[in-house]
Amino acid sequence: MTRSTVFAPFDIVEGDRKRGIVLLGDHARRALPEEYGSLGLPASEFDRHIAYDIGVETVTRELAATLGVPAVLANFSRLLIDPNRGEDDPTLIRQLYDGTIVPGNYPMAEEERERRLDRFYRPYHDAVGAMIASVAEASAKAPFIFSVHSFTPVMQGIRRPWHVGILWDLDDRVARPLIDMLAEDRNLVVGDNEPYDGALRGDTMFRHAIVNGFAHALLEIRQDLIAGREGALVWAERLAPIVDAIDGRPDIHRVKMFGSRTGPVS
Repeated sequence: MTRSTVFAPFDIVEGDRKRGIVLLGDHARRALPEEYGSLGLPASEFDRHIAYDIGVETVTRELAATLGVPAVLANFSRLLIDPNRGEDDPTLIRQLYDGTIVPGNYPMAEEERERRLDRFYRPYHDAVGAMIASVAEASAKAPFIFSVHSFTPVMQGIRRPWHVGILWDLDDRVARPLIDMLAEDRNLVVGDNEPYDGALRGDTMFRHAIVNGFAHALLEIRQDLIAGREGALVWAERLAPIVDAIDGRPDIHRVKMFGSRTGPVS
């Protein structure tokens, strides 16, 4: 866990906006503003998946560097507030997460909830929206949005067999070729909407891609594969040519409204 007196809720990785690609890391970091201390938790809890997506920052930064494209990373721990949830989602600020009670989140006054939205959550999403708009303007085409996450090898005592999973709702323009190309490596077990379902109303993909008709996918990499820098670099190297190939497909940079399995998007 890191600390900063002046806390920036997001970090921008610069790249060529004319390429039309935006990378996102909603859970890339585990930092907390100084005034929140450790939310009442021991430091060891910030080494766990409950605080951030292990390995994602390195994968996202290396992928951005290899492709030469921009990225937006959330700087705050998901324990403070989860940027990959809608504002009305009950898991937006967790009081209990994978067996850990978060003292700093309970009780949660409405004023404190709104404060975290205004200081961290909304500035991050404003930055994502601004980056997407800037990329659309610079490239003169609809952007391709690619979000990087990671998942635990075991959850609630159940071992997860996938090495990587692709989450999507109804727009399969990125998801389908991404699954197919990853599956060409017979050593990989590739999940299709595993280990989670990609239809989550109000999440980052819903908010910035689905409602705008932008091609997108959310990638989940198993954390034991990218916890070390060497593994993260391997995955960035694996993903770069795949993302580049998908970027060249004729329908990727067109606005197409697919809707959502969660209900109306308007």
